[in-house]
Amino acid sequence: DDQIRLREEELSNMSTVNYFSTFLGLFFFLIRVDPVQLNEMEEEGLLLASPSSSSPSLLSGISNVSTRPFVLAFTVCSCGAFVSGCISGYSAPTQSGIMKDLNLSVADYSLFGSILTVGIILGALICGKLTDLVGRINTMWIINVFFISGWFSIAFAKVIWMLDMGRLLHGIGIGISAYLGPIYMTEITPRNLRGAVSSCSQLFAIVGSSLFYALGTVVGWRDLAILGAIPFLVIIPLLFFIPESPRWLAKVGREKEVKAVLLSLRGAESDISYEAQEILDYTEHVKQQEDGDSGFFKLFQRKYAFSLTIGVALIALPELGGHSGYSYYTDSIFTRTGVSSDFGFITTSLVQMLGGVLGTMLVDVSGRRSLLLENRWWERGTSILALISVLVYFASYGLAMSSIPWIVASEIYPVDVKGAAGTVCNLAGSISSWLVAYSFNFLLQWSSTGTFLMFATVTGLGFVFIAKLVPETKGKSLEEIQSLFTDPLKNSTP
Repeated sequence: DDQIRLREEELSNMSTVNYFSTFLGLFFFLIRVDPVQLNEMEEEGLLLASPSSSSPSLLSGISNVSTRPFVLAFTVCSCGAFVSGCISGYSAPTQSGIMKDLNLSVADYSLFGSILTVGIILGALICGKLTDLVGRINTMWIINVFFISGWFSIAFAKVIWMLDMGRLLHGIGIGISAYLGPIYMTEITPRNLRGAVSSCSQLFAIVGSSLFYALGTVVGWRDLAILGAIPFLVIIPLLFFIPESPRWLAKVGREKEVKAVLLSLRGAESDISYEAQEILDYTEHVKQQEDGDSGFFKLFQRKYAFSLTIGVALIALPELGGHSGYSYYTDSIFTRTGVSSDFGFITTSLVQMLGGVLGTMLVDVSGRRSLLLENRWWERGTSILALISVLVYFASYGLAMSSIPWIVASEIYPVDVKGAAGTVCNLAGSISSWLVAYSFNFLLQWSSTGTFLMFATVTGLGFVFIAKLVPETKGKSLEEIQSLFTDPLKNSTP
């Protein structure tokens, strides 16, 4: 009897805890979402019955994607993002060493720093066409040639043109990989894990940038360039074993390989019949809608206007909000605030990584839209503060804007215009980055307060844009998302 009574009390306590947890979850959910949003989410079936009901599907999803081909593909994309981050973080801590050893002027080093953006623009021009033409995996081989050549050109540079050539090659590689990485990961990952997996992969860009910020304070610039080439010892062998994107295979007419690739990604015992059929049916639907127009300018048809606006704005807004200025000229910012550059670089690295980890954990829980809104709010509220501004900015950037814009952009375009859309979005981001990077020092000389107020204004406009126009894509298949944006019949259905 005593055991039965104790067991009943235990169950009662557990029930109380469950009800209390549910109440807290509902409370925090309600204070973040207004009634109109709740009604819309209810109609779209985005509200889950309970936390417990979602847990098994999440655990099942993690189990399903833990196949060897998927893990290898994730590793390759993560290492590629890591290298991109290393390249982005290379120039800031090595400036004084390179200028001293090679006797460079300020103008010479400015060319070295800015030519990366020129390369990114060149990469952006060819990224969509290249990945559509030769496939995702073959494009990865090409990117790695650019990266390896660039690192060795910098490491063994004796004259300025070798430095600039290495940086230009790096820029081309980043310009292509900025599009390819998110696209490939979203195309091979199940819908319930797509955001977290893509964000986690891109998190390694933050890790690479942060690591090179820190290492650059203690390692010489030539040695740092050699360290940047080490990840390719992992990437190159793995490229032989990762699968091609099933959606690209469907697009180029290799339908028989789609199911085989999906089975390798999901596991031999997984039921991939519905997913494979959905991919094939939607690809066929897109081909039927082409009307003979399959060129680059098809993207500018009226039905793609909304998705193109969202993609371009999400990619360009972080750059126009000052990201390039923060990234490339943190040394100048720290100097103006009287903070040690070494301390600032290391602190910024840690804060940015923490923000990236938190964003990865929340992207498939809170959703893309919620994180974007919270991120833009924090950037707007703290952008005029000196050192605290830099730290909070990098934390909020790592939380959402470092990865989610490209995740959304890789989700919303159909296969027939994905390459063209990737080129346009990438160009918009690259040109915006170049404008800010080029003008940042001049703006600081004009007025540091005015500079950051301008960035704050852009960030505030971005907050309004996201709140009013950007939809949530969490939990939907790529075909559902793309149909929602481009199929007028489905969009008009109540």
